[in-house]
Amino acid sequence: MHDPPLILAVDDVAENLEIVVVRLEAHGYEIVTASDGEEGLAKARAIKPDLILLDIMMPKLDGISVLKELKRDENLGFIPVILLTAKADRTDLVAGLDAGADDYLTKPFDQSALVARVRSMLRIKALHDLVQDQARTLAEQTKELAAFNATLEARVEAQVGEIERMSRLKRFLSPQIADVVAASDAAQGLLESHRREVSVLFCDLRGFTAFTETAEPEEVMRVLNDYHETLGALIDRYEATLERFAGDGMLILFNDPLPCPRHTERAVRMALDMMEAIKGRAAAWRKLGHELGFGIGLACGYATLGRIGFERRFDYSAVGSVTNLASRLCDEAKSGQIIIAARAFHTLDDGLFEWRPLEPLTLKGFRRPIEAFEILGAAAAAQSASV
Repeated sequence: MHDPPLILAVDDVAENLEIVVVRLEAHGYEIVTASDGEEGLAKARAIKPDLILLDIMMPKLDGISVLKELKRDENLGFIPVILLTAKADRTDLVAGLDAGADDYLTKPFDQSALVARVRSMLRIKALHDLVQDQARTLAEQTKELAAFNATLEARVEAQVGEIERMSRLKRFLSPQIADVVAASDAAQGLLESHRREVSVLFCDLRGFTAFTETAEPEEVMRVLNDYHETLGALIDRYEATLERFAGDGMLILFNDPLPCPRHTERAVRMALDMMEAIKGRAAAWRKLGHELGFGIGLACGYATLGRIGFERRFDYSAVGSVTNLASRLCDEAKSGQIIIAARAFHTLDDGLFEWRPLEPLTLKGFRRPIEAFEILGAAAAAQSASV
């Protein structure tokens, strides 16, 4: 890594380059620009930047062609590439990701997203460089200790494999579950495509979009970090699986990849704890002038689950109407409200929670009105129940 990190921005629109330069130089990065694909490829080979921001549509040499040349050039090593694309260029975007791009941004730029994704890619580059340095050091030591070479290589390979497997698992699972899966000989099989009944919890902040329009990007990131840390502790405590998060939205699964008894009840208890935890955080945010609420949608049903992606990037995903239903119920929830679909509600034992029925909801993507209930809290007789 260069110090400060060196970023190459390639775009044929001068205004876009100016935005990138002004925004990223303010965060201490060194920026080099190029106005077309040929110039960008030449500068990449000359300066070997830590990150490349690459426009797709450019004269002389388009971004996809530049990307393919970069990936074929062994001398450039590992340089993360973020594609810059218009919202309508979905076909080019897919081609770019397939050619080896690591991420993308749509124009016009969201400044907070630009800074956040640049930081994320540079962290990956720094870790890659650290691993490469360690690998070179290890190779030198191996030459000096030739007699122990075979044993040393076997140990390093086993340890690196275990670290990589644990790292992948802990992106999706609570630490408790990740430890169990990592210790299992069938760990890989647990992540292959399969069908299972799951409870799905979707949650997000109310007023977040308006907040991002008026707050400084650094303040938005501080609130998001606070929000994620608060909910992340509860996700770990309840041994849930974080399927994905995007900004303030989170999709959380129960009963997969490992079975979870009474998974809907567990999801409801976590929802109540989340609501209570965010109330405390919202009070602190309010003192800073940020009016943010919190809503939750819950559903239960069958989904197809498993690992998706490609060699350099895998995610663990759930596909099915149950995830859409949880998301739509969350959209309907007012601040401080937990809405649960009827199927999930009827799996709960009587007397565990206080609730009230809602009028049938007309939800986008669902042809018929959806019967739903609001969870008000744990019933008085059940409040002492533990997870």
